Amino acid sequence: MSITLFALFVVALAAQFFTGRAVYNDDRLGHGHRQVGYVEYLSTGHFVESVFENWESEFLQMAMFVLLTIFLYQKGSAQSKEPPTSSSPDDDKELRTASSPSAYRLLYENSLSIALTVLFGISFAMHAVGGVMEHNEEALNHGQKQIQSTLQYISTSQFWFESFQNWQSEFLSIGAMVVLTIFLRQAGSAESKPV
Repeated sequence: MSITLFALFVVALAAQFFTGRAVYNDDRLGHGHRQVGYVEYLSTGHFVESVFENWESEFLQMAMFVLLTIFLYQKGSAQSKEPPTSSSPDDDKELRTASSPSAYRLLYENSLSIALTVLFGISFAMHAVGGVMEHNEEALNHGQKQIQSTLQYISTSQFWFESFQNWQSEFLSIGAMVVLTIFLRQAGSAESKPV
């Protein structure tokens, strides 16, 4: 599955790269600028922002999903643990408390949520870096004031509009999956309850 998913990722990223470069060059020609080559396009705000803006929301989605499944339940969903049947603490928590885990073990026990949160943070930062580059180029093309720093760009409504438009769709899609797995089935999928 990982080989297939990463192969699909590479194909989709390549398609985004080639179509994005075409859009970017069309815009540049419209402003009387020269077209950029393939390697040069990789370092443009247009490419960097578009890639990391999407990665940001994906890693946020997965980090939140992993973290929320620790504390919250959805009765009947294949995406959720079953709610506890008694008021006593669950066995896993009791075992961890009794054994006083080392810092290494504590990190390992939480490594998935940590990794997803770090990937979200990196993507968030790269979205901001690419965004300020893209904003400044657009401002230059239209004779408007450029933003001087990434921190200034993060304080703009444009940056948050870009983030929230992706975040809301991620929360909707994972929420839909959680609810739909209560009622619907997919034969052969580990993400579904048995038929």
